[in-house]
Amino acid sequence: MQAPVLSGPQYLREGLKLVLSPNLRLFVLLPLAVNLLLFGGLIYFAGHQFSLWVDALMPSLPSWLSFLTYILWPLFVALVVLMVFFTFTLVANIIAAPFNGFLAEKVEVVVRGQDNFPAFSWGELVAMVPRTFGREMRKLGYFLPRAIGLFILSLIPVVNVVAAPLWLIFGVWMMAIQYIDYPADNNKMSWQDMLAWLRQKRWQSLGFGGITYLALMIPLVNVLMMPAAVAGATLFWVRERN
Repeated sequence: MQAPVLSGPQYLREGLKLVLSPNLRLFVLLPLAVNLLLFGGLIYFAGHQFSLWVDALMPSLPSWLSFLTYILWPLFVALVVLMVFFTFTLVANIIAAPFNGFLAEKVEVVVRGQDNFPAFSWGELVAMVPRTFGREMRKLGYFLPRAIGLFILSLIPVVNVVAAPLWLIFGVWMMAIQYIDYPADNNKMSWQDMLAWLRQKRWQSLGFGGITYLALMIPLVNVLMMPAAVAGATLFWVRERN
């Protein structure tokens, strides 16, 4: 029997196959275009600011402890990478939310083999905007207090050494929430019920969130991985709910 945490890579792999299939390619084009623009902007902006952010977070050490700089510098580089990556991914998902929600709907139709959703129209897509935007604001309300706490921790000398692994764990959990919420919202599951269900499926959720986090950090590959994660999360929803 497969360990629950190992089901995540399988869902993402199958999600990638789905978004490349002829039935779904059309619905992938819009979120794909959004991803290209946003990640292009991320690379440009972060490339100009990266060293400044690392220097700002690095603690000032007395000369007799200067040798620790070589140990701490990689940790703070990792911290900045995690913070920047996760923040921009969150922004990208807020902007692309209606398209991702619509893609999750169409993936569920393909997976289940039955269409219980309204027929496609541009009006339907536009009508999804207020609902999906409201749901993204719930995610933002969940994310911000925790992210602010971690950011404050990142500024405290010595203690901030543990900030990078904590950001990583939090990021993995948020990736599961971010993508699995699309099919949950389409099926009218409330925010609190969705969180409670993910906690029940904690190891499966962390497995999916972990592989998604890793895939989204790979340049160029991450552009296609976002719609693949939407499809994989929808597979997760359909199979784990049964």
